[in-house]
Amino acid sequence: MNQRKHYVEGILGETESSKLVDKLLHYYKKALYSNQPVLSEFLNPGQRAVLKILVGSDISFQEFGGYPAAEKKRVLLFEGESYSLDAFQISICQIVYPKKFVQLNHSMILGSLANSGIKTETFGDIITDNHGNWQFMADNKLLPFFKSELQYIGKTKVSIKQLPQTRVLVPADDSKMASVIVASLRLDALLSAISKLSRSQIKAAVSAKLVKLNWFTVTETNLMLQRDDVLSLRKFGRLQITDIGQTKKGKYKVVLKLWQAKKYK
Repeated sequence: MNQRKHYVEGILGETESSKLVDKLLHYYKKALYSNQPVLSEFLNPGQRAVLKILVGSDISFQEFGGYPAAEKKRVLLFEGESYSLDAFQISICQIVYPKKFVQLNHSMILGSLANSGIKTETFGDIITDNHGNWQFMADNKLLPFFKSELQYIGKTKVSIKQLPQTRVLVPADDSKMASVIVASLRLDALLSAISKLSRSQIKAAVSAKLVKLNWFTVTETNLMLQRDDVLSLRKFGRLQITDIGQTKKGKYKVVLKLWQAKKYK
């Protein structure tokens, strides 16, 4: 176990490792020594990857986030047979509002949830079908709180309705494919090319902790990227590298899936 912990801390660095590893180790040790299943809060893919390293093959690992393609998921650690989806204690929360007259967006909903006084780890993905319907995934225990306390999103009066698993939305995919030619696979070179910001601006963004690689905050601009990496820049958006090729002149052609903030579209 100590070897796994040190390996993870080496990957994450000092800024991210301490609190995260301690929290994830708590889940692991509780499941291992209590002989009872342990359910985590909602974890992003980076956090779940770390938990998988810490757990190894010692106990079983099952995850679910409310729908098949969920990004944030709860993890169940246990010994023995797998569990049904009900064991993840996730409520499908439909936001009811006058959608004929007003529009909601992801940022508005996230802001209202985050500012409601609860931790962001207690709710999962916020999804839409791009037809005015919005849902978010939440810990069952907090459903009464959301129903009573989440009455406005921005200036819009809302209510929360719990739906069965069979009525979860099929999320719309707002991504688009793009490609850039870069001389280097350094983080700052790629972000500069795709965002049209200078490398000095990217450096400033990294210093301000606005850049994440695979869901973890980065502190250096010279990190080398590879296929399947997920990179995000606050207020710009997120990208995932889907392919890397080389041009005849020895540069890199990077193909990526891009989710951009509205002002950049």
